Amino acid sequence: MADITRRLGWRHLRGAPTAHVRHHRSGKLVHDGPGLSFWFRSLSAALSEVPVDDRELAMTFHARTADFQDVTVQATVTYRISDPAVAAARLDFSIDPDTGIWRGAPVEQLGTLLTETAQQHALAVLARTPLSAALVDGVTSVRERVAAGLAAEPRLPATGIEIVAVRVIALRPEPEVERALRTPAREQIQQEADRATYERRAVAVERERTIAENELASKIELARREEQLVEQHGTNARREAEESAAADKVRAEAEATRTVRLAEAEAARSVKLAEAEAARAVKLAEAEAAKQVRLADAEAQRTERLTEAESSRTVRLAEAEAARAVRLARAEAEAAREVGEARAQAQSAWLRVHADVDVATLHALTGTRLAENLPHIDSVTVSPDVLTGLLAKLGARE
Repeated sequence: MADITRRLGWRHLRGAPTAHVRHHRSGKLVHDGPGLSFWFRSLSAALSEVPVDDRELAMTFHARTADFQDVTVQATVTYRISDPAVAAARLDFSIDPDTGIWRGAPVEQLGTLLTETAQQHALAVLARTPLSAALVDGVTSVRERVAAGLAAEPRLPATGIEIVAVRVIALRPEPEVERALRTPAREQIQQEADRATYERRAVAVERERTIAENELASKIELARREEQLVEQHGTNARREAEESAAADKVRAEAEATRTVRLAEAEAARSVKLAEAEAARAVKLAEAEAAKQVRLADAEAQRTERLTEAESSRTVRLAEAEAARAVRLARAEAEAAREVGEARAQAQSAWLRVHADVDVATLHALTGTRLAENLPHIDSVTVSPDVLTGLLAKLGARE
């Protein structure tokens, strides 16, 4: 697609190297060629862009063989436009002067033309070929016939189209037919596989029989050799027992001699150690006795000093305690005397105050003092009999 830009009412077209651009203005050809770049006015310009690169056209279609079997053909046709002027005259390759997009669908028209032409020649060759031959040589025959048919087609050169190559990718029958065609080959392959399996099993059985015979012969030979080995083991065991007994006797004699020598040496060593230990014990006893004497003297002197110090301290404490007891006795006597005098004065003052008070007031004060010394009473229940008696006494006084 061409690249078109706008500048102040003008348009600028920049084409690709693989696109042939034709520019007509007022019916005259102004620019013609690939990869052009020019300015133009959109109102007076007629533009067409023809691709000149190689293009691939893939196609898939169905055909029928001579024995009325459907097959699917997959092919690819490579083509290019060799004469852009003729192609632009036969097909609508005009582009929009504002966007550079084709106004029609010329490439689709070319694809339809090539597909139908190739399909026509492929159907013609397959219609005269049976299915088995088509599957064997159909790809080559269809490719050659389609290539020859497209090369001889007069409309293609008249449209400016050149065929570059034709490739037939595959030619396949229907799935059911393909499976049916594969069945004989599969059966033959399976038979060959079964035959190979049977032969392999026969060879395996023969080899197993040979192996079993060899194993039996080996077992017989091994049994004979084991018998010889047992006899040799017995002889070796007897010889080893005799040699072991002689060796044990020599070791026992040597061990007895060594034990006697060790006992003598140990006895001499024990005597020497006992003597040394006795001498050391005597020295240690003498040293310990001297140490005990010194410790006893020091302890006696220390005890005497502690006794004297304790006696002096006890005397001082007794004297201090006696002086303290005297002071406390005096203080307590003085305090008791002062408390007695204070109570006597308070009693005298109380008597002087209440000397002139009437008897009823004294009774009230006495009840108050009694109430103060009574325990706490939460509630008092007065029965009607008691209340009646009290009220009667009050009425009698009045």
